[in-house]
Amino acid sequence: MRLSSGGPWEETVGYSRAVTAGPWVLVAGTTSTVDGVVTHVGDARGQTLTAFGIALDALGRCGGGPADVVQTRMYVTDMALQEDVGRAHRELFGDVRPVATMVAVAGLAHPDHLVEVELTAYREPL
Repeated sequence: MRLSSGGPWEETVGYSRAVTAGPWVLVAGTTSTVDGVVTHVGDARGQTLTAFGIALDALGRCGGGPADVVQTRMYVTDMALQEDVGRAHRELFGDVRPVATMVAVAGLAHPDHLVEVELTAYREPL
């Protein structure tokens, strides 16, 4: 299954929001862009919660949920944002405790983006 969320870059770049491969669900890099507008400008925690919310919605449409998440990746434009991004991650995944990576990058798709996230989930075969 290849799922689109209608995000502004999916068609332009040629990618899917989420792809299922057997028991795996991979969710593409996701930002806090909603209906073409960056939300929570200047607020890394808010952007992280929104971005993971979009990613988790895609996961749900693929038959998974937060408990299925085994890996997350967070790309930030400045490591000074680490605490706010990490706090949002803990709010969402503190009980799940997936493996996680956070790295600083030179930039993201829009100048107002502070963070972009990805997730990988594993659903037990029925």
